[in-house]
Amino acid sequence: MARRIAWRSVTCAFSAVALLVLAPPAAADSKRRVTVKYPASKSATKAPARKYQPAKRDAAELAAAGAPNLKSAAALVVDLNDGQTIYAKNTQSIAPIASITKLMTAMVVLDASLPLEDMIYIDSADLDFVKHTNSRLGVGTGLPRRDMLRLALMSSENRAAASLGRAYPGGAEAFIAAMNRKAVELGMWSTRFVDATGLSSENVSTAGDLVKMVKGAYQYPLIREFTTTPAHEVETVAGRNLQFRNSNGLVKNPAWEIGLSKTGYISEAGRCLVMQARIASRPVVIVLLDSWGKLTRVGDANRIKKWMESHTGRKPIG
Repeated sequence: MARRIAWRSVTCAFSAVALLVLAPPAAADSKRRVTVKYPASKSATKAPARKYQPAKRDAAELAAAGAPNLKSAAALVVDLNDGQTIYAKNTQSIAPIASITKLMTAMVVLDASLPLEDMIYIDSADLDFVKHTNSRLGVGTGLPRRDMLRLALMSSENRAAASLGRAYPGGAEAFIAAMNRKAVELGMWSTRFVDATGLSSENVSTAGDLVKMVKGAYQYPLIREFTTTPAHEVETVAGRNLQFRNSNGLVKNPAWEIGLSKTGYISEAGRCLVMQARIASRPVVIVLLDSWGKLTRVGDANRIKKWMESHTGRKPIG
């Protein structure tokens, strides 16, 4: 019994000594802490910070803000840089496109590298026998190809557009074939052209296809220049001066920064408008088809602009 008590005493003494050796520092030394760093596992490695992507941020903000109430039957707004869709409405509906056609007319003329200073004369074949629209370019009026192209794009002059197609190598039939080949080249699979003016309701496309056409046309400096010229005066070979204005009044509005523009109207198509513009610091393509009111397409364009500027927090520069 005495041995057990003695052994327990030795054991307790040894334990006390061990506790003194292994115990943490006293409270007075509590500031001197030793931090043990263990190697982090691969799964615990901190992920690299994501790069700021304003386009995705803006898209989320616009989606949260809700879509603007547009009056156009079909509409599409696409970022010109990354192709991101900002707004979409009935984008695959096939419909007449009226004078939006003239963007394709201009591309085919310029692709052919035809001399822009060659004189073209309005012929009776250029008269409108479909909608019976009027024109100040009477039969026999002569202008350089450059001016015919400018008037077709800027003021949507139908006789000017018709004369460009007729003066194409091989005539109007070859010109229309070239228009449809160009549409295929641009990937416009739901588009068809039957004339150079857009007066026929059989010139059809979709909002999605027209974004491709606007992107294609934007690559031509002359198309950008001619479609955004507010007004232009031409002098005919007979010495007559004629003043023409842009069919899209927004091109002279200082609140807009427009790089390309084209309007269109026939009864079957309604009021149409396509533009390349910079809104809230973003270059975008806008397509508006079949607006039911005379001023609705312009109103829709302004609604899109206000919506983007209000909900992305990125105002235009200047």
